[in-house]
Amino acid sequence: MTRSHDPIEPRRVAFLGLGVMGGPMAGHLARAGHAVTVYNRTAAKAAEWVAAHAGLTVASAATPRQAAEQADLVFICVGNDDDLRSVVLGEDGALAGLKPGGLLVDHTTASADVARELALLARARGCDFVDAPVSGGQAGAVNGMLTVMCGGTPEAFETMRPVAMAFSRAVTLLGDSGAGQLAKMVNQICIAGLVQGLSEAIAFGQNAGLDMGQVLEVIGKGAAQSWQMDNRGRTMVDGQFDFGFAVDWMRKDLGLVLEEARRNGSRLPVTALVDQFYAEVQALGGGRQDTSSLIRRLR
Repeated sequence: MTRSHDPIEPRRVAFLGLGVMGGPMAGHLARAGHAVTVYNRTAAKAAEWVAAHAGLTVASAATPRQAAEQADLVFICVGNDDDLRSVVLGEDGALAGLKPGGLLVDHTTASADVARELALLARARGCDFVDAPVSGGQAGAVNGMLTVMCGGTPEAFETMRPVAMAFSRAVTLLGDSGAGQLAKMVNQICIAGLVQGLSEAIAFGQNAGLDMGQVLEVIGKGAAQSWQMDNRGRTMVDGQFDFGFAVDWMRKDLGLVLEEARRNGSRLPVTALVDQFYAEVQALGGGRQDTSSLIRRLR
């Protein structure tokens, strides 16, 4: 489902997690006219976000439960399965505050198992849950051009879709609970192989004495073209790695991929190898650098 320019009915929403992805996403919701209450584990960051969006209908809350109490939809974007459970479950969790009929929408890249777990718990309380991991990186979040992969019921999806379009270019239902997370794993498998191939190509070309900026411009018009080449090729040549998605997070995601592969019997030799290459980049001190820093180990 692609971006629509039709007017959207303003909703009361909460947003939990104001990191490099969540902060811009919550901002797009507020600018789209929704009433947004935010929660962040570091309260100062929530206060800064509210101050930065003065003049809009925004507020902060001290706990996920308080953020959810007046919300129709609760959007979540945190780090991993444990972080997700910590803001959803328990006495101060969002699920305790969400009224019957409310909806949790999780944009965390997490396991398919935790998505199914939280969907069952939400439905037991008369609510619903959509796992909705995103692709597009920090730039996609800032520009409101994320791709959202969803798992859940059609009814829950149709509730969240028009609201999520505030920060998305495409929001698509791919199956039942967990399907969104599984699709994100497919996405990360593709990226891992592409970045490794691009790294090897650039390193090879540089060792051969080619002007790799010129080479990338030429081959980018042919069959080798990819988003990674268009957006990271030149910066990889220049040794710039301070963009977007960090190596630490990629290793977390590939860990989820490899765990799921062991469960479903998939053979992922290239993905497993690239995961270890990223471990080498971490050992070089590159854990917070962009995933394109994979080329560092070849230089």
